Amino acid sequence: MEEEINITPSQVIEYLYCPRFIYYMECLKISQEEGRRYKVQKGRRIHDKKSAQNKNYLRRKLGVKDKLINQKMSSKKYNISGEVDEVLFLQDGEAAPLDYKFAEYREKLFRTHKYQSVMYGMMIEENFNRTVNEGYIIYIRSRNKLKEIIINDSMREEVKSIIKEVINIIQKGFYPEGTDYSRRCHDCCYQNICIK
Repeated sequence: MEEEINITPSQVIEYLYCPRFIYYMECLKISQEEGRRYKVQKGRRIHDKKSAQNKNYLRRKLGVKDKLINQKMSSKKYNISGEVDEVLFLQDGEAAPLDYKFAEYREKLFRTHKYQSVMYGMMIEENFNRTVNEGYIIYIRSRNKLKEIIINDSMREEVKSIIKEVINIIQKGFYPEGTDYSRRCHDCCYQNICIK
């Protein structure tokens, strides 16, 4: 019997950057050692500080009546797990994920940020039995700019498809095609072992 695999939003982000990240990290167990990167460390420190500062702050402008901070969740239905920065419970009875990013807002929402929010939304729906139609991201390096993500069924279906692909790579151990964006290869931690 195959071992049950739970996919995290971080793994989906890695897959979207380049599917081979999943192969190297999960099949060959070669770590990126990203924890050593300056931006990652600084982002984690700022994230912890924001969590402490915003403990009792409710975003009334969004209709938030309650929230949970650093909420760990999983979904047996979708084989996913993760920890969202905040689960917002809204006055209309719905809920929404809120995530802090140590990044600048560049006049567009990246697909990785959207799909991460969708995954959190799927887990919130299953764990709290609430409808999730939007998610929020705060871009710390753009003066805490708040951006809304509308979550719809086509996004959910795309995320489900990606989850299946990631699980397939891990279970079967096959070497997927690399990214279509060759610029990503120049700064890749796996560039010395990757077969182009």
